Amino acid sequence: MALTDALGNLVRFKLLPGQRSEITGAPDLIDGLTFDALMGDKAFDADNLRQSLHAGGATAVIPAKRNRKVHIPHDKEAYKWWHLIENYFSKIKEFRGVNTRYDKTDSSYEATWNLAATIIALR
Repeated sequence: MALTDALGNLVRFKLLPGQRSEITGAPDLIDGLTFDALMGDKAFDADNLRQSLHAGGATAVIPAKRNRKVHIPHDKEAYKWWHLIENYFSKIKEFRGVNTRYDKTDSSYEATWNLAATIIALR
């Protein structure tokens, strides 16, 4: 799970178990950061995340899930920039060690992520 800035550059990342929902790692990623808006896909459509963003003065640019009882609209023009986040994941997956995760320990996999993110930032 990764957090990028508006230009698609890595800010933070967090490893989660494969069977865990991504929404559980979101509070740790945004803790201590100030920003105007958080963009996410439908997996991040949760009332508690939206409330914490609102309390911090940030806007949630997250489309509502289909099964939501009360539909919450999102800024469709701002959501068009979602491709920058997806582009970052395309760049990071160019590195075989990140894409296939041959590392046995979390710490060595985090080091591989850091190395790949540094190379991307230097391009």
